[in-house]
Amino acid sequence: MKIRSKSFLAAGAVSLLALTGCAAAEPQAVETVGGGNDDQKKLSLAVFNGWDEGVAVSELWKHILDEKGYNVELEYAAVAPIFLGISEGDYDFTMDVWSPGTHADYLAEYGADMVDLGAWNDQSMLTVAVNADAPIDSLAELAANADLFDNRIVGIEPGAGLTTATTERVIPTYGLEGMDFITSSTAAMLTELTTALDNGDNIAVTLWEPHWAYGALDIKTLEDPEGTLADVESLHSYGKTGFASDFPQAATWIGDFKMDLDQLGSLETAMFVDYDGQEYEPIVAQWIADNQDYVDSLTS
Repeated sequence: MKIRSKSFLAAGAVSLLALTGCAAAEPQAVETVGGGNDDQKKLSLAVFNGWDEGVAVSELWKHILDEKGYNVELEYAAVAPIFLGISEGDYDFTMDVWSPGTHADYLAEYGADMVDLGAWNDQSMLTVAVNADAPIDSLAELAANADLFDNRIVGIEPGAGLTTATTERVIPTYGLEGMDFITSSTAAMLTELTTALDNGDNIAVTLWEPHWAYGALDIKTLEDPEGTLADVESLHSYGKTGFASDFPQAATWIGDFKMDLDQLGSLETAMFVDYDGQEYEPIVAQWIADNQDYVDSLTS
């Protein structure tokens, strides 16, 4: 089985303006084009690069909304430009805001100019993961065994909330200052993780649940006895100011949307594990066909 992070590749298909968070908002169409409601029909859905749960639900909702007569454009960008873009109305909404911890700083800065459309999952959490056969089970054991992990913790993007939590809470609490905390990107972290597993090496990485890696790779979460990453997070959709007035029907559907970890894991596995490509539309269409009753309930 070929396991790799693929959602980051989709970013290459979007414009440079979108990647820098400076994409100009397209004029909104006001006519009804199917769908049986008076919503505006063009929708820009911003997606965080490398955040696979967000990619999965965004692809799902693009399919659902397109079937209802909307014209949804997925816009991939980094986290900070998306928060800025939503607050300035350059994007209509995004579906992968973690609260209360991970994106707290962004919400403090931009939240007053955004609208919380609702939480669709409240079972998520940040983690530090290691290979399943690693000789430790707890973060409290990592410092004393740092040499077994090449004195490294492999992280994701420097600006991620997970990176901040690791730097400000995990490392000082567990005395890990002697280890190199390497940040680059989610894609780079997953490449290092799969390479280490293939080679039989120990590795420690920052990760989160839900993530397809937990179902596809032989890894485990290190216990966190001091609770540095203990808060369970909720995954929210956020829209621009005025989203509900421009898209009242879509806002209702998205606000009512719920997806548990089993459902999300199934969708992620179909998209990122069982499939080796970036054309997700047929994969999502098949997943919908296999879960038709659930998907129908999202807009009933």
